[in-house]
Amino acid sequence: MAPGSERLFDSLGHFGRFQACVYFASVFQAMSCGIHYLASVFMAVTPNFVCGIPGNVSSVLFYNSSEASLEDIWTVWTATENYIVVQLENGEIWELNQCSKAKREVSLDLAYEYKGNKSVFSCSDGFLYDDTKWKSTVVTQWDLVCDREWLAKLIQPTFMLGVLIGAVIFGDIADRLGRQRVIWFTSAGQFVFGVAVAFTSDYYSFVIVRFLLAMVSSGYLVVAFVYVTEFVGIKARTWASMHVHAFFAIGIMVVALVGFLVRTWWVYQIFLSIATLPFVLCCWMLPETPFWLLSEGRYEDAQKVINTMARWNKVSTPCKVAELYSVQHDGPVSGSTGDNDAPSAKKHNILDLFCNWYIARRTITVWLVWFTGSLGYYVFSLSSVNLGGNEYLNLFLIGAVELPCYIIACIGMDKLGRRNTLIPFLILSALICVLIMFIPQDFNVLIILANMAGKFSIGVAFGLIYLYTAELYPTIVRSLAVGSGSMMCRVGSVVAPFCVYLRSVWIFMPLLLVGIMALLSGILTIMLPETLGKPLTNTLEEATEIGRNEKSCSEKAPPAQSGAALEKIEMCGPETVSPEK
Repeated sequence: MAPGSERLFDSLGHFGRFQACVYFASVFQAMSCGIHYLASVFMAVTPNFVCGIPGNVSSVLFYNSSEASLEDIWTVWTATENYIVVQLENGEIWELNQCSKAKREVSLDLAYEYKGNKSVFSCSDGFLYDDTKWKSTVVTQWDLVCDREWLAKLIQPTFMLGVLIGAVIFGDIADRLGRQRVIWFTSAGQFVFGVAVAFTSDYYSFVIVRFLLAMVSSGYLVVAFVYVTEFVGIKARTWASMHVHAFFAIGIMVVALVGFLVRTWWVYQIFLSIATLPFVLCCWMLPETPFWLLSEGRYEDAQKVINTMARWNKVSTPCKVAELYSVQHDGPVSGSTGDNDAPSAKKHNILDLFCNWYIARRTITVWLVWFTGSLGYYVFSLSSVNLGGNEYLNLFLIGAVELPCYIIACIGMDKLGRRNTLIPFLILSALICVLIMFIPQDFNVLIILANMAGKFSIGVAFGLIYLYTAELYPTIVRSLAVGSGSMMCRVGSVVAPFCVYLRSVWIFMPLLLVGIMALLSGILTIMLPETLGKPLTNTLEEATEIGRNEKSCSEKAPPAQSGAALEKIEMCGPETVSPEK
């Protein structure tokens, strides 16, 4: 007899009309997560700027270019270390730098070069910004430049910190109160906080509201992943779960499109926030998952959901809750092994992931791959607007290239194996990082294509690591292993913005760091065992054995579908199963 969860899908269908409607409705809102995660790439742009001046400008000079206003000089002012000379209507001549200004003591002729005495002042009159590309950003709104530049650089890291905290909080709440309620709350929260960001009056309220937005966005992505996997049968679960994040990538593409069309940051933020408003208005129609209802003893409610699924899927005789309940309780007695086995008396903790050398080495490698995947994902995404050419098209392509990588990941791990797919794509991403360093900077098209290839490679590795992690560890610590790996992933997302800022030290520093981490991860992954076609282990001793002697452990192992691990961990709670972005 099939396990309780699969007995339900054998009866109602693994991906029928009901599951399709629930799936696409849920993952549609995942676009908003991609939108808010990457919104700052245009919202927090720092345009060209110089110190403001106390008076009206009559003429402007930059080298041999003379204009009547500053707006006309921005097109030729390219080097930030150079200054602009302006003459005021009262005859004063000033040299304007980015973070200081100097008044010439002798104001005879308007010339760019001047050898006389000058009085240097701070930018007490504010700043003048180039608004030819962006009419307004949060940087220009609150003068986040010069000695306040560090505040602008904290915008994305604080958001990612909210992502980390939100995943932990809402993952736990979803287990206690149900997936449906958390989906309702986080969906509404994304809309409310997203719009509220546009109406913040100062930098600190902006950061606080964005932090709350990050929490609910992360919470939704975590819980939605578990929500759809609990409605989809094992035959479609791998593809369905992997492609939740394809909609995240579509959200990145929406950011590029809206950024191209709207050039005022608060209007841009409002448009991004209302992009998924239709889901917010109808998300209350989504039902609770029958498995959570069963775990809470709400059998009548679970039966109603099952009957609705049967009616939508045109099944005349739906499965009864009593049958599922009997299977779930009789399964261990009948000799089946897995996560439904009687729980061990010992409570396991993080130290069990280091119980011996083989498991400890495996844990370090897995954590490193999680961290590298997230780091590389965001470094390629956040850096795309700095590649030259059209920054909106760059970001759009970086999002679009992510769509086929999940298909390749699904095919590769089922045909070649998990390890044999992970290793080449990690090493390939490292090689691409090195290759980009040797491409001349004026070859914009080639640089963009290479970055797309790098994002594709790291995306494939990032897409399959959570499932591989679930298969590498035994039942008693599986959820702990996936959960700890997911936390390392979020640490990588917090570090990524700081890594991108290292471009100011050396333009290739972010790529160098990602390349080193990807190469190291790829080499260490060689020591991991292959799990394709092998049954899931139940004890640490069994998990250790597949690392010591792969051949002897797999000689008579039955083929295992890639959805098996998902079926084993689906009831462990949302925090432990989401490949968090």
